[in-house]
Amino acid sequence: MSRVIRPLVVAALVLALAAGGFAAWAGWSWYGAAHSESADYATSRDDALAAAEQSVQNLNTLDHRRLDEGLDLWETSTTGELHDQLVQGREAFSQQVRTAKTVTTAKVLSGAVTELDERAGRARVMVALRVTVRADGKQSSDKDSRMLGELTRTQGQWKLSALAQAPVGTAATD
Repeated sequence: MSRVIRPLVVAALVLALAAGGFAAWAGWSWYGAAHSESADYATSRDDALAAAEQSVQNLNTLDHRRLDEGLDLWETSTTGELHDQLVQGREAFSQQVRTAKTVTTAKVLSGAVTELDERAGRARVMVALRVTVRADGKQSSDKDSRMLGELTRTQGQWKLSALAQAPVGTAATD
């Protein structure tokens, strides 16, 4: 009987050692992946994209009935030259929106980070969105657009520092 038990003990010991070795390898691999530079880079990329999508949506959403609140949101979503342009043109733009009595709402359809420099705190993005414009007494209209943006990290937060319409058309062929 001891001859039957001995191979079972050896087999159980081998399986236990193999399982322990696999667990150690899996744990070490998981720890390495979770603490790698590529994971940190992916987190920065995701943070930049989330900030870009929200900021582009903010800058394409405005209600004439809550104009100051909307323009304040524009200003907190931006930095640098773009922020300065919004602050300087705020009064004239406010008057235009009040006169037109428009409500614009934006919905992000898709977004991507096209360039990311973590050390410099800069990122470039492309965001596709649908903007709905409603004016008093008129039917609403939808427009899909693609925006190109630049973000700058300021005080640990990503903010839009430039925003423009993406060019539309076909590429030239030789």
